[in-house]
Amino acid sequence: MSSSKKSDSTLKTIRISDPFTDQKPGTSGLRKSSKHFEQLHYLESFVEAIFQTLQGVKGGTLVLGGDGRYGNERAIDVILKMGSAHGLKNVITTTKGILSTPAASNLIRSRKAIGGIILSASHNPGGLNGDFGIKVNGSNGGPTPESFTNAVYEYSKNLTKYKIIDTPSIPLSDTGHFSVGDMTVEVIDGVEDYLSLMERIFDFDQIQNLLRNNFGIVFDAMHAVTGPYAKKLLEEVLGSPKGSVRNAVPLQDFGGGHPDPNLTYASELAELLLIDKNYDFGAACDGDGDRNMILGKGCFVNPSDSLAVLTANAGLVPAYANGLTGVARSMPTSAAVDVVARQLGIDCFETPTGWKFFGNLLDANRISICGEESFGTGSNHIREKDGLWAVLFWLQILAERRCSVKEIMQEHWQRFGRNYYSRHDYEAIDIDKANTLYNRLERLLPSLNGQQFAGQRVTFADNFRYDDPIDGSTTEKQGLRILLESNSRVIVRLSGTGTQGATLRIYLERYVPPNENLNHDPQQALSDLISEINSLAEVQRITGMNTPTVIT
Repeated sequence: MSSSKKSDSTLKTIRISDPFTDQKPGTSGLRKSSKHFEQLHYLESFVEAIFQTLQGVKGGTLVLGGDGRYGNERAIDVILKMGSAHGLKNVITTTKGILSTPAASNLIRSRKAIGGIILSASHNPGGLNGDFGIKVNGSNGGPTPESFTNAVYEYSKNLTKYKIIDTPSIPLSDTGHFSVGDMTVEVIDGVEDYLSLMERIFDFDQIQNLLRNNFGIVFDAMHAVTGPYAKKLLEEVLGSPKGSVRNAVPLQDFGGGHPDPNLTYASELAELLLIDKNYDFGAACDGDGDRNMILGKGCFVNPSDSLAVLTANAGLVPAYANGLTGVARSMPTSAAVDVVARQLGIDCFETPTGWKFFGNLLDANRISICGEESFGTGSNHIREKDGLWAVLFWLQILAERRCSVKEIMQEHWQRFGRNYYSRHDYEAIDIDKANTLYNRLERLLPSLNGQQFAGQRVTFADNFRYDDPIDGSTTEKQGLRILLESNSRVIVRLSGTGTQGATLRIYLERYVPPNENLNHDPQQALSDLISEINSLAEVQRITGMNTPTVIT
């Protein structure tokens, strides 16, 4: 169904008595509770600040969509009417407004859009009592830089009015072309463009041969955005058995679950692979489709190890068969990929957390693959992390090597050594308590240099600083690092991705070379580091929490 008839519309200027000064976006956009976004003029005022800040709005093309959570279609309706009022020429959106973050990045790049507005709070819960979020991506398809989010915030502090047109809402139930005032809206199937991109990267015939030959696979979409993508890719195109994709229908509240693909929130999937051992391969993606978890029969693949394995096996994928220009990881991610990069003779960059830092390196062709420990991996095909891309990458490796996930990991460690690694998250901590712990530990760092820590000498302790080799910018205070003589590390950071309190993240890493025992339980191998940092930082005393909320 389509319509080319210009809709009747009236431009309105809505005045606001008080500006919304709490709307400062973080590195992942603006995230608040769903109810917060339903305050009168709240959503509209933030969108106004975006349109006043984003370059090229008048006469430009914008990509728009989200993960289907509560508030998604309402927000799309508001943004379309405000976009028309601000002179946008075209908006590309999707049926039911369902658009994964990696698919949005691809559309921005392929359609040469000025950018995109992605409606998601990523892995946070959804529904009326959950969270909602808005993120802006730039014309390269990646997250906008901090300078943009700061400009949006500064504009919003003094905002007294916004522009919107009064016009009937357009349907999102089917594809077609529609008019919203003078603006054209193209509603597309959000899956097809992404599927075409994946076909250009991977050997679908080879993966089909694997999946159609008694290979047990299960994918958990967690009632989030990747459901339609995974059904189409895995079941319809690649031939995995019907029902391989579970929880495939996106729901406004994600079925009451927490769309975060880790061993805690995807416990049913983990049980199928790690306890029942009913499948050869399992995977899950998060709310907006940019994160992934990989499992084999009796084997959980740590995200840092996954990045290292993809790098070591990149030559098996057609798109990377000619070699990698370089790789990058976020600072908290384990150094497993560093070891691989050294053997391959390619550059390995250590960046702050946040995909925008990878974007600079990707745009300059300094790297081909990048990743972070929070279940995100990606490459130069887009400018976001990409959950289903990582799943297909693993399937390509398995299709070529014809062995189990566990065997791949064992062979990898025997060649490169093993970086035992874990992340301990303490969630929803009182912000004052979290800051007290963090600031106290930071003051202790200078005294640690040269001292013993868990039986090893501290070679360096600091608050990580990054000098961007592309744009020359400096990013400071990105996490407290305690580096040890055996290439082991402890990292402590505070995260702002939640909407209730703060999350304390403690990262623990111990490197064991190939000729030593590589089959310890990670928590056991890291036990002395865990005990030492908990004691030094006084985690239990300050937070009141005896155990982490999530261990990965």
